[in-house]
Amino acid sequence: MTGSGGGLVDAHHHVWDLSVRDQEWITGDALAPIRRDFSLADLAPEARAAGVTATVLVQTVTVAEETPEFLALAADSDLVAGVVGWLDLTRPDVADTLAALRELPGGRHLVGIRHQVQGEQDPEWLLRPDVRKGLAALADAGLAYDLVVLPHQLPACARAASDLPGLTFVLDHLGKPPIATGALEPWASAVRALAHRPNTVCKLSGMVTEADHRTWTVDDLRPYADTVLEAFGPERVMFGSDWPVSTLAASYVEVLDAARLLTRSLDVMDRGEVFGGTARRVYGF
Repeated sequence: MTGSGGGLVDAHHHVWDLSVRDQEWITGDALAPIRRDFSLADLAPEARAAGVTATVLVQTVTVAEETPEFLALAADSDLVAGVVGWLDLTRPDVADTLAALRELPGGRHLVGIRHQVQGEQDPEWLLRPDVRKGLAALADAGLAYDLVVLPHQLPACARAASDLPGLTFVLDHLGKPPIATGALEPWASAVRALAHRPNTVCKLSGMVTEADHRTWTVDDLRPYADTVLEAFGPERVMFGSDWPVSTLAASYVEVLDAARLLTRSLDVMDRGEVFGGTARRVYGF
């Protein structure tokens, strides 16, 4: 079971080095197990053992210096095929900044941009005129935009996708549904509305940490996975481990095994899309 054009793709993971900069979001007892360094050297053996041949490294903090660092990591890695970085979309020079990033070592690995929209107080932050201009610059540059949002922000995502049909919006972690409570609505209706826009894609990622970390089962995840697989179709869904955040609830192989069980009813071609084809097509590597 591989994606078109190559092996299994992990379309969403992170790394960080606390000696380079703090990860201010890692606070409290619940996150204490991941308040340490995580490197590509830590990930590579687990990914290789699982059959992963390419990954997408995704931003963690809203710091401009992180993206060039990630591009340099990708340049020296035979595992990282793409980087989803960060830049200030509200700046007037987004196009110039993107061009400069592409000139850096590893610049060819830049495949998308992400902002921590989940932390914005304005539920319609994506619809602000200055943000829209930045998003339009991403579309002009041929990059994707990863959405890390909470369920109540999904309607704005759908409107943004309608306003910018030339930009591919990639929904991270299914839009963070409340898996631990078992509630489906209003998340399910909102995610289906987003999926109606043909320029939207969803990552099958981040589920185990939205569930109960200690007692989750694949059956707990299934209604949410089924919803996005039906709404987007396998050709617009991509697997992501969300390592190392996922280690709060499961090992790397347990996350992958859960995703395989959740897609077991799909045929071989469709599973190939979820586990590689979609990511390679959307991110262009």
